[in-house]
Amino acid sequence: MEDCSFSIIVVCLNAGDKLKQTVNSIWKQNYENYEILVKDGGSTDGSIEAILGQAEGRDGLKLVKEADGGIYEAMNQAILHATGDYVLFLNCGDSFAADDVLQKTAAYIQGDPGKGIYYGDTFWEQTGVTAMSPKSITPFICYRNIPCHQSCFYDRALFAEKSYDTVYRIRADYDHFLWCVLKRGISPAYMGFTVASYEGGGFSESKENKKKSKVEHKKITGGYLSKGQLFCYRAYMVCSLAPLRRWMAESKTFSGLYQKLKARWYG
Repeated sequence: MEDCSFSIIVVCLNAGDKLKQTVNSIWKQNYENYEILVKDGGSTDGSIEAILGQAEGRDGLKLVKEADGGIYEAMNQAILHATGDYVLFLNCGDSFAADDVLQKTAAYIQGDPGKGIYYGDTFWEQTGVTAMSPKSITPFICYRNIPCHQSCFYDRALFAEKSYDTVYRIRADYDHFLWCVLKRGISPAYMGFTVASYEGGGFSESKENKKKSKVEHKKITGGYLSKGQLFCYRAYMVCSLAPLRRWMAESKTFSGLYQKLKARWYG
C-alpha cells in the first residue's frame, strides 16, 4: 500500500491560521508516503514562519516561495516541484475529512489502477452536509456538476501534458477536468467515501466572481461539447429548475434534503 505516493498542494497568500488548519489535517494522515507543498505568493502575516516552526523535526514539507499572478499560476508553479504519483489540491481552510483518507485512496488505487483521476464526496462546512459526487462522469455531468476539486486525486503526469490555463481566473480547474475526460479520454473512478471538508465562501464564490464563472463556463463548455449537446443540457437545466436546486443545495435548511434526493438519483 505504501507504493503509491501523494503530493498535497496548498496555495497560500496571507492565509493566517487557515494555513495551519489545512497543513495540520494533512499531518494527521496515518499514511506516510506523501509530501506537502506549500506554495506561498509572498505572505507577510507570519503564517509561513509559523508553519515552518511547526514543521521542525517533520519530513515531507516543501516551501515554494515565488511571486505569481493568481491561484492557478501558483498551482502550476507548485506542480513543477511535486514528486508524488498523484496530486491533490487543498485550499487554505479546507482539510481532509478523516485521518485515513490517503490510506483508503492508496488502497483503492491499487485495487483499480490506471484511472488517472480518483474522486470522492465532499463535506460542505457551510451547510453541514456531505455532497455526494456522481458515480460516473458523463458529458452531461461534465457540463453540470463535476466533483469538487478538493476531492480529486490526479495522476501527476496529466499536468505534464496540460497545465492549468491561466486565461481562466475562476474555472481553470474545470477546464482541466473537462480536458482530461473529454479530450484525453480519462475515465475517473468514484471511490465512494468522503475525501475533503470544504470550507466554502472562497475566491470563486463572491458575487462578482460568480458572474465571471458563468462566462467562463460558457466558453469552456463550448470548446468541449457539441452545439447539440449544449442545447439539450441547457434545456434540461431550465426544465429541471436548476436555480431552485442550487438554492436548496446551498441552504442550511434544505441542503440535507437536497443531498438525499441527489444521492437517490445518482444511485
